[in-house]
Amino acid sequence: MLKSLQVLVWIGVIMISRKQLANAIRFLSMDAVQQANSGHPGMPMGMADIAEVLWNDFLRHNPLNPKWLNRDRFVLSNGHGSMLHYSLLHLSGYDLPIEQLKQFRQLHSQTPGHPEYGYTAGVETTTGPLGQGLANAVGMALAEKILASHFNQPTIEIIDHHTYVFLGDGCLMEGISHEVCSLAGTLGLGKLIAFWDDNGISIDGDVQGWFTDNTPKRFESYGWQVISAVDGHNPDSIKQAIVQARANTSQPTLICCKTTIGFGAPTKAGSESTHGAPLGADEIAGTRKALGWEYPAFEIPSDIKQAWSANERGQKYEAEWQHNLARYEKEVPELAKELQRRIKGDLPASWPEFAKNWLTEVNAQAATIASRKASQDALNKVGPVLPELLGGSADLAGSNLTMWKGSKPISAKDANGNYIYYGVREFGMSAIANGLALHGGFIPYSGTFLVFSDYARNALRMAALMKQRNIFVYTHDSIGLGEDGPTHQPVEHLASLRLIPNMSLWRPCDAVETVVAWAAAIERTNGPSCLIFSRQNLPHQIRDEKTLQNIRKGGYILKDCDSPELILLATGSEMDLTMKAAAALSEQKRRVRVVSMPSTDVFMAQDKAYRLQVLPKGLPVIAIEAGVSHYWRAFVGDKGAVIGMDSFGESAPASDLFEYFGFSVKHVLEVAHTLLA
Repeated sequence: MLKSLQVLVWIGVIMISRKQLANAIRFLSMDAVQQANSGHPGMPMGMADIAEVLWNDFLRHNPLNPKWLNRDRFVLSNGHGSMLHYSLLHLSGYDLPIEQLKQFRQLHSQTPGHPEYGYTAGVETTTGPLGQGLANAVGMALAEKILASHFNQPTIEIIDHHTYVFLGDGCLMEGISHEVCSLAGTLGLGKLIAFWDDNGISIDGDVQGWFTDNTPKRFESYGWQVISAVDGHNPDSIKQAIVQARANTSQPTLICCKTTIGFGAPTKAGSESTHGAPLGADEIAGTRKALGWEYPAFEIPSDIKQAWSANERGQKYEAEWQHNLARYEKEVPELAKELQRRIKGDLPASWPEFAKNWLTEVNAQAATIASRKASQDALNKVGPVLPELLGGSADLAGSNLTMWKGSKPISAKDANGNYIYYGVREFGMSAIANGLALHGGFIPYSGTFLVFSDYARNALRMAALMKQRNIFVYTHDSIGLGEDGPTHQPVEHLASLRLIPNMSLWRPCDAVETVVAWAAAIERTNGPSCLIFSRQNLPHQIRDEKTLQNIRKGGYILKDCDSPELILLATGSEMDLTMKAAAALSEQKRRVRVVSMPSTDVFMAQDKAYRLQVLPKGLPVIAIEAGVSHYWRAFVGDKGAVIGMDSFGESAPASDLFEYFGFSVKHVLEVAHTLLA
């Protein structure tokens, strides 16, 4: 019965021309933009023919189960053309009714101006910042390749899908496209297929004035298969190109599609005027006439809707895969259970007890150690327990200490590993890691110097926006890195990262807080974490059992006294001098409390009673951190002071720099005496 129904659907497709199917995308897109009086109709009109062939002839997905594990991934990197994607989702059968298309770009609709992960069923990633969707797609294709190597068996390929990405001239002009496509070629991501919308137009007009790269040669140099000069409005040419792309499993493929932006618009086609503004009622009427579309706005004839529906095909695809999964569960039950655990994002059942014992063990060791080394020790501890940890560094593995004893690099020929040499590609690394997280099955972590988080900032923002479990490891966290000087000494970076909504940041003061930071980042499922580590050694701080447990609250009382008259608050490498200053003040009969604040966002998420217990109102507070002082003003208030950085650093040994910039016991005492006078 299923087979005969499938034949009927395909008969419908044959009877209805491909151009009519593509036109359904075009008119839904232009009508939605017109109704919103805002949006980008040109790209959906130009790429409609490519999308029609890909989605109807090749894309393996199930609209009735958008999270089916083995689905092909589709990414719209040129996300301004979001109505293309929404039209495809609506037409093929996803839970995106026509009413939502009519609410394009309206508050709380499922059709925001750019595709947003979590808002719309079938949207795999949030796109809009050009080039990052392409980077996410590289991460998804890489995830597929690694996951397949971890779980596929000689007789059952349980992980086997493609990643398709649409991109435009703007994506290729962005520098991140070079970073990620170069790496994709090196790693041989043969199931990554990109469609370049080569329409020669960007917002400012004809790109010949500013984009004359030989793009095919560029991608050939990366190690990609390049299929040039494909007519993006000829379904046969498009289909032939996709067949050729899928046949090459050792190289990613770029399909260069010559298209006309705003295809079909009688006076605006081929012009930048179709890029980012509604066509206007007269132009839309003319387009309907030119393309022979006789239906009113938002109306899709039933035969065209039936021809577009992918529900039956999708259920068939998933049913076939479920049959393989049943065999897989029978042949390798433990591996099947592990795969499903990792895809769900669950930690092993033993994790809570493991984490508790781990913290107790590190606290008992009382080691004086650089927190970057403590981080590596943490990886050596958790790596064997969490095979989903997928590490990497931007050419700084020996400095970030992101490799552990069980790290195995991934290559084009051997993807059965857990570590990625990203090369000097901070932005690309971070956005690829977002794609790894979005795909599922991994907890990615990646490292560079804290000062170079600037290069990656927009990818961090996207990780937070998409609520992805992605761990960013940043070492060499202050002027404490010394002689490399101000170009490498982060000053404003801690504050700027803390200001990103939904970003959790930990700056531990010793090995014990490092354990808590790693555990918190691993356990956090609704957003990314930045783990900030020192180059220099940090002394162990003594804690009782209650204090040890309070680390989890982000800020806690490390040292206390009866009726304190002053609070010293510090993070990271500045904790040691803070404790020494507190001891000196105590000898002078001053009552001092010391608060460690490894994570301000976690602390601020605690209830008010706890926060006031740690930082009661009315007491003067001195905040001490080798970063910009402005961030801490909210914590110290009018009665307090901040010992921080209000300039760039200098090139000198770390000890000289800390003394020069006032991070000394002597200076803390001077400020304390001023406040207590």
